[in-house]
Amino acid sequence: MGTQLIDSHAHLDFDSFDHDRPAVLERAQAAGVSTVISIGTTIESSTHAAALANQHSMVFSTAGIHPHQVDAFVDEDWHHLETLWASPKVVGVGETGLDYFYDVSCRTRQKALFKKHLKAAERLDYPCIIHVRDAFDDAFSLIENVGVGQRGIIHCFTGGKDECQRALDLGLYISLSGIVTFKNARGLRESVSMIPDDRILVETDAPFLAPVPHRGKRNEPSFVEKTARVVAELRGQSFEDLAYITTRNTERVFSLPTD
Repeated sequence: MGTQLIDSHAHLDFDSFDHDRPAVLERAQAAGVSTVISIGTTIESSTHAAALANQHSMVFSTAGIHPHQVDAFVDEDWHHLETLWASPKVVGVGETGLDYFYDVSCRTRQKALFKKHLKAAERLDYPCIIHVRDAFDDAFSLIENVGVGQRGIIHCFTGGKDECQRALDLGLYISLSGIVTFKNARGLRESVSMIPDDRILVETDAPFLAPVPHRGKRNEPSFVEKTARVVAELRGQSFEDLAYITTRNTERVFSLPTD
């Protein structure tokens, strides 16, 4: 079968894939990607992602409200998330978290919904997919106070050594995206070797953040192989070993079926 990878975080429901989604999944399989986790960002997005998971055997999904979307979220709709989390191929809570870089949503509202997601993830014993940008102090404080068990994932990690160590001290998984292939991401690249073998994941965050040499183009799950090769190089590991450990980690944290 060859070397297998899992794209632990993509947004297959986004309309940028509407014209060629089946071909995107075919290219992923041809590149050795066995599974894609399609991450929900709103009720509509989470519902669409769940439908895609039901349509494609290689796709699983999550349900949650992205920090950019919290102001538009109606609390009375929370029950829709609960219904989605009960679906067999919905395997995680989120994307949730804090984003103070763009600051498009009220910070108090962000923190309140992030806390609610964390509690739901712990209650359901599901992984929690966490977005953090320019908000590490508040995010880590909430995670420490509320808890998320041992299944929190800092997705698309952009911090340096200090943030990496704090995340690891909290028992979090760290997922690396195409940003790690950017030469100017010095702090991030320096932190990669700190991550223990049992705490590292790889992702695309497609359609965003395509890795070198595709930077600036639409990202897609097949490109996770480019990110994995750079991560392996930065860690002094073979690509095959890196692919194996990230695949096993993703299967474990999302409780995915294994062959």
